[in-house]
Amino acid sequence: MKKFLALCLIPLAHAGESADLVIYGNTSAAVTAAVAAKKAGLTVLMVGPDKHLGGLSAGGLGWTDSGRKEAIGGIAKDFYHRIWVEYQKPETWKWQKKEDYGNRGQGGNALDDADRTLWVFEPHIAESVFEDLIRENEITVHRDEWLDREKGVVVEDGRIRSITTLSGKTYSGRMFVDSTYEGDLMAAAGVSFHVGREANAQYGETLNGVQTGRRTHQFDLPIDPYVIPGDPSSGLLPRIHNEDPGELGSSDHRVQAYCFRTCLTDHEPNRIPFPKPDGYDADQYELLLRYLQAGWKDVFNKFDRIQNHKTDTNNHGAFSFDNIGFNYDYPEAGYQRRQEIVKEHEDYQKGLLYFLANDERVPGDIRTRMAKWGLPKDEFTDNGGWPHQLYVREARRMVGDFVVTENHLELIRETPRPIGMGSYNMDSHNTQRYVDEDGHARNEGDVQEGLRQPYPIDYGAIVPKKNEIGNLLVPVAVSASHIAYGSIRMEPVFMILGESAAVAADIAIEKNIAVQDVPYAELEKRLLELGQVLRWEGAEAGLRKPDSYKGIVIDDSQAKVAGVWTASEVSSGIGEGYRHDGGARNGNCTAKFTTELKPGSYHLDVAYLPHANRATNVPVKVVGGGTEVVFTLNQRQEPEIEKVFARLGRIEADGAVSVTLGNEGTDGHVIIDAVRFLPVE
Repeated sequence: MKKFLALCLIPLAHAGESADLVIYGNTSAAVTAAVAAKKAGLTVLMVGPDKHLGGLSAGGLGWTDSGRKEAIGGIAKDFYHRIWVEYQKPETWKWQKKEDYGNRGQGGNALDDADRTLWVFEPHIAESVFEDLIRENEITVHRDEWLDREKGVVVEDGRIRSITTLSGKTYSGRMFVDSTYEGDLMAAAGVSFHVGREANAQYGETLNGVQTGRRTHQFDLPIDPYVIPGDPSSGLLPRIHNEDPGELGSSDHRVQAYCFRTCLTDHEPNRIPFPKPDGYDADQYELLLRYLQAGWKDVFNKFDRIQNHKTDTNNHGAFSFDNIGFNYDYPEAGYQRRQEIVKEHEDYQKGLLYFLANDERVPGDIRTRMAKWGLPKDEFTDNGGWPHQLYVREARRMVGDFVVTENHLELIRETPRPIGMGSYNMDSHNTQRYVDEDGHARNEGDVQEGLRQPYPIDYGAIVPKKNEIGNLLVPVAVSASHIAYGSIRMEPVFMILGESAAVAADIAIEKNIAVQDVPYAELEKRLLELGQVLRWEGAEAGLRKPDSYKGIVIDDSQAKVAGVWTASEVSSGIGEGYRHDGGARNGNCTAKFTTELKPGSYHLDVAYLPHANRATNVPVKVVGGGTEVVFTLNQRQEPEIEKVFARLGRIEADGAVSVTLGNEGTDGHVIIDAVRFLPVE
């Protein structure tokens, strides 16, 4: 965890250090920016409050939110190649045989031997790779140096001249990069920024602002929020409010919830039992207890397996690791207040783990299973196995002359100067928990909206307005709306933008111009030479056309659907990707695939992408020729045919036939992708 450095006095003068490029922050974007700048021949200084390098990429987020891997190039791709190299070494597999691990990653395979990349990894392996990059390129890093946000940024004639930290050290540069999640240097320099959600009307969007009515990570069962059930006068349980959540699509001050991406292990020789935090209060988890006692069973659905019997454990469901509503003042808070918020998040999450593993009121099957997990002894060894980086999903966002919005991600509006690509779905976690009109607990703010293909990110997203600061680039707290940032905010994208920022800084120094005046043609040429991916060319790589398979294939885009189906990220699948029901399990979601078949025998195949959070009991009703047959499909198992199709059985058909997938009584997410009728040879 970051430690706040408090000093009473700051020296009046300091000899200081200087470089062509000064990077504030120690995130993954900082490392790629530093490496790119050094390779370009610039002198570089990295200065930041963290002791560890890599931010979330080395802080527990080992289950990479990669989106479309084909859209990742440059130093970012080299990072994932270096991860691949590390796991080729036998000594890296300390607790597990390599062949026993498997190959499951976010939206597809974790390991790509053909491309020599690996997208799932342990935190300490990622940190070692970042340290290797810094050492190999002989980059000077000043750690545990906290920017004096009140008077430590000297600006003259629209340019930053120097920054001073709370220890009194001064760093001068010709160009500066703010690589922090919080945008601290940007804000201290007087650059425009926004905190919270914009109204849909501001940028002509549909998914911004208050999002009441959304179903994902929602209470799927009616849960009473009052201390005495049914008695509002008894007061509310902790971690819920009874205020108006706001009008649909309206702006507010709220930011999506934070959490720690905890690395857990169930391998006993490496396990630290969950500690009971100081001030532990089981009442903080009463809402979750009621949800569990009502029948919710999906506690373990985001225990995503990484190497050596470990996990990258993320939030899942209505009441989980996301500490909803306890981070609103974090983006602009002082260091001391931020540390209080970080500590509250740590205590909340540690308490939650301890509660699930020890409280006798927790259903026995869940409690027994949770008690087998713990913190790994060989991760975050200077912090008791606990991650040192809070997942700051969103804080300040710069407001530049170009603001990336939902319409740019959907390719409705043009992006004239691409410097990299994003491809993950628009992903905002919940922002508040309130009492709905029926007197039940409800979450608000979660949006999971898929994209049809990767999208370019404009150079204007990382530079301030021209009349503000002329020598600052911001590759993390970028100029984007809340909902667009929900996609951009992925670690591979930050690495991409960090490299692009450094290249732009090099051009600006060479030509002695402001970053806003960097000629795009030259920037584009340099980035392409460095292996960056700037545009999505040709067909949808990774998506498979229905007619590329034998038989009659019907895509989910052709199905007649009822209920709320959410488009997922399009990293794989048939046609335009796939959709899911958000784990609703309410019987309201159906998808009916229909066609006309010639007389004969057909194999019935269903396509889906497997995952641990999928349902094991998806009902599939087949109607045709006056008969009706119901199959059950386990979508957690990998499909046996080309790893794409699961074969349900053989049917006899003559004329119209329909196949309907639903979610009545299911025990996880239901996926709809495609249905195939393959003539029996």
